[in-house]
Amino acid sequence: MKAKNQVEFQILGETEDFLAVDKPAGLLTHPTKPGGPRTLWDELCALLSYELANGGQVSLVNRLDRETSGVLLVAKTTAAARAASIAMQNGGVQKEYLALVFGWPRWHEMTIDAPIARLGEVADSEVWVERVVHPRGSRAVTRVRVQQRLELTGHRRFSLLKAWPETGRTHQVRVHLSYVGFPLLGDKIYARGSRHYLDFIARGWTKELESEIWLSRHALHSSGLGINLGERKLQWTSPLPADLTRMIELGESSADPICVERSAVR
Repeated sequence: MKAKNQVEFQILGETEDFLAVDKPAGLLTHPTKPGGPRTLWDELCALLSYELANGGQVSLVNRLDRETSGVLLVAKTTAAARAASIAMQNGGVQKEYLALVFGWPRWHEMTIDAPIARLGEVADSEVWVERVVHPRGSRAVTRVRVQQRLELTGHRRFSLLKAWPETGRTHQVRVHLSYVGFPLLGDKIYARGSRHYLDFIARGWTKELESEIWLSRHALHSSGLGINLGERKLQWTSPLPADLTRMIELGESSADPICVERSAVR
């Protein structure tokens, strides 16, 4: 499917009640203000116009940031949206992400159990959407595993991680990985200071930004999503997109047995 803003998305699968799509990086999921850019939501409403005209709806089961790519699930009926909400509350929705991060973790697997709050609610912040690990925040748990350690010329180390968020806080994977010292490549808020986000808003993508955070979008991809609906389980997957695949191909894989053990951060 090609949106009117020329950013393409693909349909991964469809049932009577659900539609799964592969959202590309750069496509806004939902309108944020009147008269804003064309969004995935607009395209889905057009695509499902027949269903909407016959009592259906477009309800997003999961949300993805503008720069995050991958599986996004849509409920097409009120009953499906209710079932998905119940499944979410009962831990019946499983999300899997792939992430490229700065550095080489010394652990193989880690569980991060650290509450997340909006920074502006606990401290001064120039970026309204910025989140932070803070005792006053909501509980957030993410399991992560190192998949591959890589290196670019100039001893620039980075790693491919797999992440499973067990809760659904805004920016959760991005905040948690930054919190444990391995922020996402290209993350303008959490990689190396939110000043990069403000610089990007003011001046766009620059050589200075590229030298600091390497990629023009944060390297996070929703690679899989499953939902348990009683006796029925649905699951969809999305391959790593070309821009992140190319980054991995540019890196030289390390066979160094650097990992120590499984870890937990609480």
